[in-house]
Amino acid sequence: MRFRLFTSPLAALTAALLSLSTTSIASSTASASVAPLEEMIRDDFAFAAAQYSGLLEKIKDQPKLPRSNDKGQLKLVKATDWTSGFFPGALWLVYDFNRAPQWRQAAELQTAKLEGLRHYTGDHDIGFMLGCSFGQGYRLTQNPAYHQILLDGAQALSTRFHPGAGIIRSWDFGPWRCPVIIDNMMNLELLLWAAREGGAPRLREIAVSHANTTLANHFREDASSFHLVDYDPKSGAILKKQTVQGYADPSAWSRGQAWGLYGYTVLYRETRDASYLAQARRIADFILKHPSLPEDKIPYWDFNAPDQPKSLRDSSAAAIMASALLELCDYVDTDTSNSYVALATQQLRSLSSPSYRAKLGENHGFLLMHGVGHIPEKHEVDTALIYGDYYFLEGLLRLKARLERKP
Repeated sequence: MRFRLFTSPLAALTAALLSLSTTSIASSTASASVAPLEEMIRDDFAFAAAQYSGLLEKIKDQPKLPRSNDKGQLKLVKATDWTSGFFPGALWLVYDFNRAPQWRQAAELQTAKLEGLRHYTGDHDIGFMLGCSFGQGYRLTQNPAYHQILLDGAQALSTRFHPGAGIIRSWDFGPWRCPVIIDNMMNLELLLWAAREGGAPRLREIAVSHANTTLANHFREDASSFHLVDYDPKSGAILKKQTVQGYADPSAWSRGQAWGLYGYTVLYRETRDASYLAQARRIADFILKHPSLPEDKIPYWDFNAPDQPKSLRDSSAAAIMASALLELCDYVDTDTSNSYVALATQQLRSLSSPSYRAKLGENHGFLLMHGVGHIPEKHEVDTALIYGDYYFLEGLLRLKARLERKP
């Protein structure tokens, strides 16, 4: 699967990390734009270890999980929140980098908080919730218990499939009949993995049906996407197309573009269907060539956001894009691959700089600043978002692997 216990005394470990890292992190962060990439990656993971040690201390004995720094407060959520899997997943990614036993123990403890989701049918985001936590854990440990939890989760997710419309229903709230958001592309990997790992073959059919229906209905000619398409659940007729978290219905919400890019890259990896690769490339080119993409390559929260260049950036969208591009580059010709790697590398460099990476010991222990959750609802605006951290770390690991493959 490529969802690509701190032992005591935890306080002593935290203090040691902070003491050891403060000088090197501060100096190398200041020069992140010119540091060798290998050095930048090492520094980012040292910083992550220090930050997350402090965050783990804050949530000790707490059943909830970190989601954001919302209006200056540490926001914690229950397991059933769509973001619950990202912090355990981020801990697994830190463990992937350093293989230190205490990080495996921390990841296991936080992941265990989500076991009750294995049969949860109340959300389409089980792919995020279980894939990023148990999925990363299984990739790194081959724990058979994790394997079964993932199979159960995929089966639970499949209950949200509506055959008449050919899609997995996203939300169970709001004025819509059967809404599907572009984010839902990110949950299909769990179904495809499960079908390959002993789950019902129907799981693959559901994933492909959803991907094909989304491909047909969510995108405009320029490869920008609507955030939400509402369907008649029986006939599949389209009732409405709109953008909920972006600037306007005709606009291109940046994180939605990132979800689409990542989702179709994964679909191509898992199916080798050329139409998925073509779509991923179209979305990548939309991002790469868009006239409003800033020089540092961190997109505005919406590509059509008003008041540019003063509009807010979205570090989480950039992190997702970078991670996706560093997989997509393996499936294209050399010139195209180089352009994707260049964009992803610049995004990761920018995110590693003081403009976006928090100061050590600040930001409630999160890594990145300047993420944008939901501007229309004034919710989690210009702040730390745990999913931004997760894809930042994943992107760094993918860049590290690419550097190690180079002759």
